[in-house]
Amino acid sequence: MKLNLYVLTPKRIIWDCEVKEIILSTNSGQIGVLPNHAPINTAVDMGPLRIRLLNDQWLTAVLWSGFARIVNNEIIILGNDAELGSDIDPKEAQQALEIAEANLSKAEGTKELVEAKLALRRARVRIEAVNWIPPSN
Repeated sequence: MKLNLYVLTPKRIIWDCEVKEIILSTNSGQIGVLPNHAPINTAVDMGPLRIRLLNDQWLTAVLWSGFARIVNNEIIILGNDAELGSDIDPKEAQQALEIAEANLSKAEGTKELVEAKLALRRARVRIEAVNWIPPSN
C-alpha cells in the first residue's frame, strides 16, 4: 500500500507523489503515518518532515508550521513555508545557528528575546534536517 502526499505552501507545491511513510512534527509531538492510518486533522509544528519513498529512500523537508489532514491514505499538508533538506546548505545552516546563538546571548527586551529564540529554533531545525541519518531497512 502507499500514501498520496501533498505538501503545499502559499508560494509553491513542495511535494506531490506517492510515498510509503512519513514522520511529521505536530504540536503534540512527532507522528508516523503508514497506509490505512486513522483519519486525523492536526496542527503542524516547526520541524522536520521525514518522507519514505516507494523505493525505501528517505528524504527530509523542513516545515515552518501549518496544518495536516490525513484521511483515506491521502496526506495533505498546508504549510506556511517549507524547505527541502536537499536545498539546505550545511555550512550556511551552521553559520545561521552560530549567529542565532550569538544574537540570543545579546538579546535585550522581550521582543528581541522572542525573535532570537525563534531564529535559534529555526536554525536548529534546519541543522537537524541536514544531519539526519535515515533508519536502515
